[in-house]
Amino acid sequence: MEQTIQQSGKERTLLNVLREEKQMGLKGGIYHRTQIDLTYNSNHIEGSRLTHDQTRYIFETNTLGVTDEAVNVDDIVETVNHFRCIDFIIERVEQPLTEDFVKHLHGMLKAGTSDSRRDWFAVGDYKRFPNEVGGCETCPPEEVHEAMETLLSSYHGKKQKSLDDLLDFHVRFERIHPFQDGNGRVGRLILFKECLANGQVPFIITDELKFFYYRGLSQWGHTNGYLTDTCLAAQDHYKALLDYFRISSHYSE
Repeated sequence: MEQTIQQSGKERTLLNVLREEKQMGLKGGIYHRTQIDLTYNSNHIEGSRLTHDQTRYIFETNTLGVTDEAVNVDDIVETVNHFRCIDFIIERVEQPLTEDFVKHLHGMLKAGTSDSRRDWFAVGDYKRFPNEVGGCETCPPEEVHEAMETLLSSYHGKKQKSLDDLLDFHVRFERIHPFQDGNGRVGRLILFKECLANGQVPFIITDELKFFYYRGLSQWGHTNGYLTDTCLAAQDHYKALLDYFRISSHYSE
């Protein structure tokens, strides 16, 4: 199965469009929109105070734009790093997920941040201290490697991966919470990559969907529909973008 567009008599996959526009440095296309929207929303969910316009300015001009408020340097650094992470997953969609791949994403995201200057914070490596998410316990640091190894083995054991399979991986990853910080953003980057790799329309969890997204994560295994419906709504929004840019969201065998 593959996602295709028809342009100038040539059939191209969405992935090829993203790669071509990235290489061309094309402004105003699906690559440009994805970079800004995915980076802004994923960072904003995690507390970044940069606006959508500021995120766009950084991507387009490498400047912040005019602001009357103090700006956290880490927000800027992590925004630039997130752009690089998106490029990384677009370039390596076909590459299987491994622990090294996931760690590399984390290292890219947190490089040059204040966290990277803390001796106890393991940039590009698994957490050293216990953490929790949403008041819930996560995997102890000494068990993370084994938990990730088991998760990846189970995931790769499925030849045909449905949207539910991708969401199940995402939930289990977030419940392991393998890194000291940055788990949500790394997890959503992986989810975007795996949608592209497995014939699923990718999607972006917007700040407006944050509550429903977190509810879905917490209720997965009891009421899976909460997360599935939230992601389908996000998928519909991305499909609308594909329609606008005349990229087909239909799949063929």
